[in-house]
Amino acid sequence: MNKLGKGMLIFVVVFLFAVSPWAVAFGQEIKIGIIGPMKFVQGIGHWNGATMAADEINAKGGIQIGKKKMKIKLVQADSNEFLNVTDATNAMERLMTQDKVDFVLGGFRTEAVLPMQDIAMDHKKIFIGCGAAHPELCERVAKNYNTYKYFFRGTPFNSTFLVRTAFIHLGTVAAVLKQSLNIPKIKVAIVMEKALWADPMIPAAEATIPKMGMEIAGIWRPSPVATDVTAELSAIQRSEANIIFEIFSSSVGIPFARQAGELKIPAFQVGINVEAQKEGFWQATQGMGNYVMTSNTYARGVEANELTKPFVDGYIKRFGEVPTYTADTYAAIVYGLAPSIEQAGTLDSDKIVSILEDRVYKVPSGTVKYMKTADGKPLHDLTWGPGFLTGLATQWQDGKIEGVWPNKWKATPEAPEVTYKGMVPIKLPPWMIEKYKK
Repeated sequence: MNKLGKGMLIFVVVFLFAVSPWAVAFGQEIKIGIIGPMKFVQGIGHWNGATMAADEINAKGGIQIGKKKMKIKLVQADSNEFLNVTDATNAMERLMTQDKVDFVLGGFRTEAVLPMQDIAMDHKKIFIGCGAAHPELCERVAKNYNTYKYFFRGTPFNSTFLVRTAFIHLGTVAAVLKQSLNIPKIKVAIVMEKALWADPMIPAAEATIPKMGMEIAGIWRPSPVATDVTAELSAIQRSEANIIFEIFSSSVGIPFARQAGELKIPAFQVGINVEAQKEGFWQATQGMGNYVMTSNTYARGVEANELTKPFVDGYIKRFGEVPTYTADTYAAIVYGLAPSIEQAGTLDSDKIVSILEDRVYKVPSGTVKYMKTADGKPLHDLTWGPGFLTGLATQWQDGKIEGVWPNKWKATPEAPEVTYKGMVPIKLPPWMIEKYKK
């Protein structure tokens, strides 16, 4: 065979090797797509957590697959999902077809994550959701396992559990108000952003709050991106509510807290305000967000287990702030995906799925165990409760985010008492004390 013929043969062999599934599986990098609203704090959290995870794993040589170690390469995709669902689906499609990622993490707004989920499932790629809370994302797994088995929830626990936890926080605040201010009948204003993930919480709140011995003062549904909520706040003030039970995942949480503080409405804000989870909230509200209490995942000085402090301290050192829950892309990679890949010894999605859905493992916010339905079908949703994931409640107290729950909390009379390291008592706004102590 002449030199030209030999050269062509070598070229063909190399080309076939390069494009074969075997070559892809044993390439030098594992490509993980990180998709989220990258111009907003939620997407920034996605990217920061994943970056921290990839750097940590790569510094140790990568993920062990058989006798080979493969490093992680992150691919960022801006979903722009707050503003345009089509942008989100296009971003996911690019990750699948152009970037050819092996796995995907992220997503925030349920309305965008549902179609993004479909795209990832069509390509049989494991997609770990790290932001959207609607139960339907995991209910799809149980209803049509063969299609949706590649989806897992990484954070937060679903909106059913989120609202259950928020009700516990609401009840905790109500008990403090009754004891400290001697308010016999608590009136609650329900304020939830107009978004799909919050929709199931309205009937839940309407059914539950009266059973807790409280009266509903009214229901308000501002836009997730509203910049002026004085009309809603004025109506709430006229309702003489003692508590504002708020559910905000988007930017409306900033003007609501700022304007409520400016008006000094004598009602305690508790519930979910994602913007209040980040340390920039104090400056963004010009200090008017003082005393806002929100469900949260992390806070300085609060430890759910031995993994919490190293993660939170490392994140603060690197990024200058406490991680929001979307930064749990870190936990999804370091404690979820990477060990499952190593155990499977392959990048084959089906083999990794069968391992990931049966593992029980610690993460910085608690312990992950994936749920099953009552008849034993995989659900790929997160288990909530003592010993697993409970989340925190934090409160802004004079410029600092303090952990205030769980603090001597018992899920049932028979359950063990739960208190995480670093908890402090809830503080009431002084203008509330002034009004009700007269």
